[in-house]
Amino acid sequence: MSSRSGFVTFVGRPNVGKSTLTNALVGEKVAITSDKPQTTRKAIRGILNRPGGQLVIVDTPGIHKPRTLLGQRLNDLVEQVLGDVDAIGFLVPATEKVGPGDRRIAASLDGYGRAKKVAIVTKVDIASREEITERLMEVDALREDWDAVIPLSAVTDDQLDVLADELLKLMPTGPALYPEGVVTDESLEDRIAEIIREAALDGVRDELPHSIAVTVEDISAREDSDLTDVYANIVVERDSQKAIIIGRGGSRLKDVGALSRAGIEPLVGGRVFLSLRVRVAKEWQRDPKQLGRLGF
Repeated sequence: MSSRSGFVTFVGRPNVGKSTLTNALVGEKVAITSDKPQTTRKAIRGILNRPGGQLVIVDTPGIHKPRTLLGQRLNDLVEQVLGDVDAIGFLVPATEKVGPGDRRIAASLDGYGRAKKVAIVTKVDIASREEITERLMEVDALREDWDAVIPLSAVTDDQLDVLADELLKLMPTGPALYPEGVVTDESLEDRIAEIIREAALDGVRDELPHSIAVTVEDISAREDSDLTDVYANIVVERDSQKAIIIGRGGSRLKDVGALSRAGIEPLVGGRVFLSLRVRVAKEWQRDPKQLGRLGF
């Protein structure tokens, strides 16, 4: 049997569960998740091996109306990925009616003629049978060229195999693009930075989520010890935000550190000493030089 391999990405309104679905398919956490819109800031590749071939899932930022230079660059990144992939999965939660934002994104897929299109109704584990049926009909009516319409739950793994098999059928024939056993092409530094950012996002409100960036300065194994030292910066835009991240008497930063270590230790395979510093880079989301330094 000939092998198939190719690239897939998921689109939908912010917060429809693109990163959660990516992680569920890959079977390991490669993309951070949060209830904050625009949590994902770059194209993260998760790799799924199936008996018939390999899917490379590119998790991208949500399409949104940009208010900063960072926002514009994220939208440009999504455009680039959509133009390159072999299939696009359009996500709609079963628990919410199809709205103008969904229609706009579904219509925008006209611009990516080479990609196969699959409609995916998510969160069926928390929806009633009536909601699921209604959503499937609404989504099916959005376009005439869906290659498949699939209801699933990334939380309970319901129908994940069906989605993976359908997507693989749509891939071009060819050898695997990554070696067996590789789940992502993200560097260790990038994965650690994202884990820290996810921990810092936990519980913050208003504008602060968009203002948080993380840089990893150094990762080194200690001699004569099973400890790995990780030195990282949490970057914000204003002094008032710095105070929020640190918390009273450093309490919040301590929580961020504990949460981060729990995610980092399985990655490095041992205990971690994590040093976190909070620094201010004024209006970094709007400053081309600062964006460059922060990797955007």
